[in-house]
Amino acid sequence: MEMDTGHWKSRKVAIVGAGAVGSTFAYTLAERGLADEIVLLDANRELVMGQALDLAQGQAFFPSTQIRVGQPSDYADASLIVITAGAKQQPGESRLELVQRNAVIVRSLIDDIVRRNSPAVVLIVSNPVDVLTYVAHQRSGWKRGRIMGSGTVLDSARFRHLLARHCGVDVHNVHAQIMGEHGDSEFAAWSLANMAGMPIDQYCRTCAKCEDWHAVRRGVAEEVRHSAYHIIDYKGATWFAVALALAQIAGAILRNQRSVLTVSAVLEGEYGLSGVSLGVPSIVSSKGVEQVLEAELPPDEQQALAKSAGTLREIIAKLDPSGAP
Repeated sequence: MEMDTGHWKSRKVAIVGAGAVGSTFAYTLAERGLADEIVLLDANRELVMGQALDLAQGQAFFPSTQIRVGQPSDYADASLIVITAGAKQQPGESRLELVQRNAVIVRSLIDDIVRRNSPAVVLIVSNPVDVLTYVAHQRSGWKRGRIMGSGTVLDSARFRHLLARHCGVDVHNVHAQIMGEHGDSEFAAWSLANMAGMPIDQYCRTCAKCEDWHAVRRGVAEEVRHSAYHIIDYKGATWFAVALALAQIAGAILRNQRSVLTVSAVLEGEYGLSGVSLGVPSIVSSKGVEQVLEAELPPDEQQALAKSAGTLREIIAKLDPSGAP
């Protein structure tokens, strides 16, 4: 009997940018068997050829996956397009100038994706991720769900790691989220944190390890905020943990898992905010951001979210209004 393959669709992932983050993400995808086909694209032809060949030669050691160098034509039938490419800051260049250059790159990529009538969900990783996610959404003209940013998924994982280490419990029993900008204005949503199913305040009263839990809170939140800076100081860039975070997001999309993740989503009135994209709890499925979950935040956290949104809006407002690539 022949197998009916009429409804089968290849899980094809196009990764734009074959540097440390893009290549490590490709490796993680392959090792986990999340994609049937992985194509790598990069302006540096020799780099992308080397990365694809290096990965492809390990195919005997992970689930069957086709890995190759891609072309923009691959956007046309990709399930997921992940953009990690971006310009690096040049000596004497302001942060705004860098953002503008990366906005030009993202607009150009989105134009190409839209022109090829791609059905894909697009995941933005390039920094500043929240600003570029909003730029990509505006440029595409698509409904917001199909374009998202990696947001604070990694920041939330760092938060869980630090809480688990401090409290001496398995990280898988810790549920906690960082919300807002993937950057200095992010904040720890303590009101949503729980340990082993108990609200964090209740758990801490039971645990009673800390003499000053509020001081510990401030220290943990500060360490999360500066984690990337420490890693960059040590080795120049981050790539392992972010690749794992991206694999978590990709799995939710490719397997239609409807996972709750703090991806960067364009807000349309949720939390009283709009005209900005930032990290908020969202249901992520094969549709992309299927739903933004509007949690009831206490006044101080709602204020922190609004402040973070304001920081991002200021940057967006300063970008070249022509939108030219």
